[in-house]
Amino acid sequence: MATQTKRRRVAGPVGGGDAAPDPVAGFLSWCRQVGLELSPKVSVSRQGTVAGYGMVARESVQPGELLFAVPRAALLSQHTCSIGGLLERERGALQSQSGWVPLLLALLHELQAPASPWSPYFALWPELGRLEHPMFWPEEERRRLLQGTGVPEAVEKDLANIRSEYYSIVLPFMEAHPDLFSPRVRSLDLYRQLVALVMAYSEGPGPSFSLPPQNCLRMVATQLIPKGHEIFNTYGQMANWQLIHMYGFAEPYPDNTDDTADIQMVTVREAALQGTKVEAERLLLYERWDFLCKLEMVGEEGAFVIGREEVLTEEELTTTLKVLCMPAEEFREFKDQDGWGDNKREEDSLTITNIPKLKASWRQLLRDSVLLTLQTYATDLKSEQDLLSNEVYTRLSWREQQALQVRYGQKMILHQLLELTS
Repeated sequence: MATQTKRRRVAGPVGGGDAAPDPVAGFLSWCRQVGLELSPKVSVSRQGTVAGYGMVARESVQPGELLFAVPRAALLSQHTCSIGGLLERERGALQSQSGWVPLLLALLHELQAPASPWSPYFALWPELGRLEHPMFWPEEERRRLLQGTGVPEAVEKDLANIRSEYYSIVLPFMEAHPDLFSPRVRSLDLYRQLVALVMAYSEGPGPSFSLPPQNCLRMVATQLIPKGHEIFNTYGQMANWQLIHMYGFAEPYPDNTDDTADIQMVTVREAALQGTKVEAERLLLYERWDFLCKLEMVGEEGAFVIGREEVLTEEELTTTLKVLCMPAEEFREFKDQDGWGDNKREEDSLTITNIPKLKASWRQLLRDSVLLTLQTYATDLKSEQDLLSNEVYTRLSWREQQALQVRYGQKMILHQLLELTS
């Protein structure tokens, strides 16, 4: 497991964990007891961190140096918790779409167990009632601030899945073992909070991972970490909408070089339909769309993903523009060959710099699709730019600031496309 100084924090402005007189001292004492090795060059602290507890370099750390090492026995998972045997025996009944149920049940049990070995670790957690993921925002606020970004739709799916998983699997299991789960942990709200925490703090998907302390024995620095700097784990290449959805925060523009904007695939179909004049043209367009579906280039819920310097779904978008824009006779021939025999030409490349060189019909369809996408937001780019002026921005709430960064980053990418296709 590697870490680095740049990238992102897990949570927003959270308090938490101050029930004990000194949670850090208790945690460090626990680390020594379980054999967790912490480099003398780092400290766990609330001072010098972006939010909540973090790790800070007490002196300069070189690339490759060990930051900490965790014995596997100290990892909190469904295998190491005090009800691990029961969870293993009931594994078949605990299967779910997310794969997280056994780990979440382990957390629910250990959280309310007075003598849980992980109590000092829990003391450093953020306050569960103050998590800033959009799933905890009121629905009206979520829709108002994040309309058009894709986040409200993703959250609604999450909430439906969490509710279904809780009432069909988790609650029946806890009710069948009342001696292991007190009434205070039999709560959909608590379960939702733990799901968010697992999403934010865990190291991978599926049922086999553990909640940090890390599921990897060694955490090393990947670059020079200067004295006094906070140490961050990297979350990989994630757009701002993914960061706010998964972790409850976004990076300020233009810091997130991995930011993207989505154009829904059905939006391109809608833009193409705008250009049809008679029923025969509309029918042909639907025939073209069905063929793209057969080629697995498009789908009703899919999206074309546009980055700052490249189209991440280049093959899908190139093929879609080609099929929707080619003359009818050429489409018949293309369809008869099942999409084979068509050589990709360099001038059809969808690198950002090449977009102005695309065929006029491709550029027009792409432009119309961008314009339709921009209409899904509640505000325009000028409004966002006005909000970003320092005087106004500082008066916004945390949520308003994070949502603004998500919207603004996406709109900047879409407006760049507008310029390139004009």
